[in-house]
Amino acid sequence: MCGITGWVDFSRDLTTESATLDAMVRTLVHRGPDDGGTWLDTRAALGHRRLAVIDPERGVQPMATPERGPRGELPRAVISYGGEIYNHRELRGELALHGHRFATSSDTEVALRAYLQWGTDFVHRLNGMYSLALWDTAREELLLVRDRLGVKPLYYHPLPQGVLFGSEPKALLANPLVRPGASAEELCDALLFLRTPGRVPFTGMRELIPGHLLRVGRGGLREERYWALEARPHTDDLPTTVATVRELLDDIVPRQMIADVPLVSLLSGGLDSSTVTALAQRVRAAEGERIATFAVDFTGHAEHFRGDLIRPTPDGPYARAVAEHVGSAHRTITLDRAALLDPAVRGSVLAAWDLPFNFADLDVSLHQLFAAVREHAPVALSGEGADEVFGGYLWFSDPAARAAGTFPWLALGAHRGLDPGALFRPWFVEGIDLAAYRADLYHSALAEVPRLDGESPEDRRTRELSHLTLTRWLPILLDKKDRMGMAGGLEGRVPFCDHRLVEYLFNVPWAMKTCTGQEKGLLREAAADLLPQSVLRRTKAAYPSIQDPAYDRGLLAGLRASTAGDDAPLAGYVDPAAVRRLSDRTTDGTLSEFERILLESTVRLGDWLRTYRVDVDLGPHRRPLQGLQGAS
Repeated sequence: MCGITGWVDFSRDLTTESATLDAMVRTLVHRGPDDGGTWLDTRAALGHRRLAVIDPERGVQPMATPERGPRGELPRAVISYGGEIYNHRELRGELALHGHRFATSSDTEVALRAYLQWGTDFVHRLNGMYSLALWDTAREELLLVRDRLGVKPLYYHPLPQGVLFGSEPKALLANPLVRPGASAEELCDALLFLRTPGRVPFTGMRELIPGHLLRVGRGGLREERYWALEARPHTDDLPTTVATVRELLDDIVPRQMIADVPLVSLLSGGLDSSTVTALAQRVRAAEGERIATFAVDFTGHAEHFRGDLIRPTPDGPYARAVAEHVGSAHRTITLDRAALLDPAVRGSVLAAWDLPFNFADLDVSLHQLFAAVREHAPVALSGEGADEVFGGYLWFSDPAARAAGTFPWLALGAHRGLDPGALFRPWFVEGIDLAAYRADLYHSALAEVPRLDGESPEDRRTRELSHLTLTRWLPILLDKKDRMGMAGGLEGRVPFCDHRLVEYLFNVPWAMKTCTGQEKGLLREAAADLLPQSVLRRTKAAYPSIQDPAYDRGLLAGLRASTAGDDAPLAGYVDPAAVRRLSDRTTDGTLSEFERILLESTVRLGDWLRTYRVDVDLGPHRRPLQGLQGAS
């Protein structure tokens, strides 16, 4: 896992821009603490930070081919690559039959030689999570590629005659050609709890859409889709479907355990992480070893815990039961409120995101958990993605969410107090047209859903919910896990996001996915021989959230700091009455999760505007955001 960045410009000599490229690379040191490098030519400059996972000694980057291009002094192609190609061994063997010779055992060299052999068609052969930049010196063309599900991030900023790119926006912002700005649309993106493919809350910046590649040449930029979910009839019966899911997982998990460094597994005691852990332990047991597993808890969590619809049971007892059942070497990382409210920690979380997205205290606790896990290993397996592909969320079955004319998680959240504009003055929410923007996004997302002739209305709606979840909800979860992990140099691997499994499950009927009468029944059947009955029967419980009134009061203090004084980034735009209502709630107990998300998202927006000195322009026909502009 690594960080990549670079610059292509046909209007200047980039060999004179080494200092700027170095500055861009330095912003990504956390993604690659082991090594770094740059490569510059007249029209292209590539930078890299490396977390050494495969072939630590020889897999240095940027990596160039020994073959020369049309100008004899230049290599044929150069690559800066981040991620993992899980089928690199098979591809290496196939390429060797074509006459390719390898100087390393790294998957980076496999990607580079695959391009030389098959051109851009090589993307169809890759199984993994990756973002890569490849400069073809013969064609004078840059190729940017992102994996099918978007596990690894990649951003770019078009220039008049080229492009800037990087694993995180901060790498682009380090170049003086980019000035951080935001318009009404960018502010809407920041407030809504979803990710729109391609959109970034910085004016002029783009995210390369999952399953897409970008060509950059003298003729300009051209983005192309190379993968998308397709609707196909599912012809397998239930036993065959269960067996196929298990066969896929039996192949996926061992592939994703390939590493030349220690690898561990995150274990919550839920069905998803427990299944991954059990399969991983089988691999380790065959090697005469035990896999190390890690769970998270909070000081005083047992005393404060209140079961609800989202988290009916605490994780601890189930995680320990799974660890004992499969034989893993288990540890619990215990976090406390003081650490989660520490301004330095919260500043690190904001720096890791560099975007105004948030999952309340979950971001901060994940950041701390991953930092603790990193002390033991640089690579960790997790169960992320299972709820998306197996239909584990409540909105797949809740009648109101299914019938809602908007994103289902927003509909469910609205019933529990989740209103993105609730803490802002009405004129502000109306001025940025938040409701209309959300409606436009929803209808655009529905238009992308593939159709299957003959589907019943119920099955059609389930397919829509699945597609919305995979393309608008999953990306922000993957981004969160990537950012919080890579902030401390921890690579997260997500077996349930293997594109083969996703493609198969996208077409499995809902009746099969709930074959046991419970959410994710299909996964429960596929894992029936792996886990204790208590976990196989356990109702889904979300990642644990701190339940402590003092934490909520600390968030309110942060919001006041963002609104107090004429130069505060949100001064004049937050509704004091709404803040008082939240403050009153903390006198009797903790806020609900959705109230906390609203509070945290507002604090995060203010911190983002101030930290990145964002210029905000709502256009001539809207009330100006003087306070926001003052933050710049």
